[in-house]
Amino acid sequence: MTRTSERVDAGAERADVVPHAPSTASAIVHAIETAAAAAATLEGAALGASEGGVDAGAQSETASATVSDIRVAVSTVIFTLRRPREDEEHHVIRIPLVRRTRDPYEGRWALPGGWLRERENLAHAASRTLEETTGLAPSYLEQLYAFGDVDRSPTRVVSIVYWALVRSDEAKNANAQENVEWFDADDLPALAFDHAEIIDYALWRLRNKVGYSRIAHGFLPERFTLAELRETHEAVLGRALDPANFRRQVEGSGAILATKDFKTGNHRPARLYETDTQRELAERGPLRDAAR
Repeated sequence: MTRTSERVDAGAERADVVPHAPSTASAIVHAIETAAAAAATLEGAALGASEGGVDAGAQSETASATVSDIRVAVSTVIFTLRRPREDEEHHVIRIPLVRRTRDPYEGRWALPGGWLRERENLAHAASRTLEETTGLAPSYLEQLYAFGDVDRSPTRVVSIVYWALVRSDEAKNANAQENVEWFDADDLPALAFDHAEIIDYALWRLRNKVGYSRIAHGFLPERFTLAELRETHEAVLGRALDPANFRRQVEGSGAILATKDFKTGNHRPARLYETDTQRELAERGPLRDAAR
């Protein structure tokens, strides 16, 4: 885990660190190299037949050398829910960002991330960046998308992006790294690279998925009331929900289990519920083990 005195890497798209990155980023780069070399050989043979002067072997070596400069990075969009102030009841979506300390985009905020290590799978790399940024483990982790536009970084970087949920009660204990700060998802500063586009897509995925899965449970503690679950949905969707309809839908889904305990306070006691841990927060299909 990164210590407080150290700086968390603000994404891996740093031209000045590429020479120090691992020589082999992952099997992905190897596959790209092999495909590019094969394509270049075929192209060279075709050109040689028609123009009589292209060396297919030289064409292949040039293509392979170019592709080998591609770096593979893993970044993580980390979501949690927090109250803007302790005296407010409603929650907002919050995201931790890392301030970059070097060019390009020195001083800009960026998603936490880093280079994919040679013997590291993608999901582990995403969990690692989350731990280094917040000191927390995700309650839910899912691959979002691969971002690889040619001009997204001064050097050729393909970023495999994950999105993760952190429980609101655990987020209060997140480590305060020296160059990490939490921001409201709807009020972000200017961001480096294409990270604003990435966050927009991650928010769309979260808000879309909360409507047909149990993903909102990833924000909640082990035990919660129906009102707390409804307020979580409202915070993600950005709109109010009818309490009676919400109760009927949730109780009829079988996704939660009633306990014998109640939450007491300055209101009528409210029954506490638990998430059915035998069911996934969101269906992953036959590739569910790949995210672990």
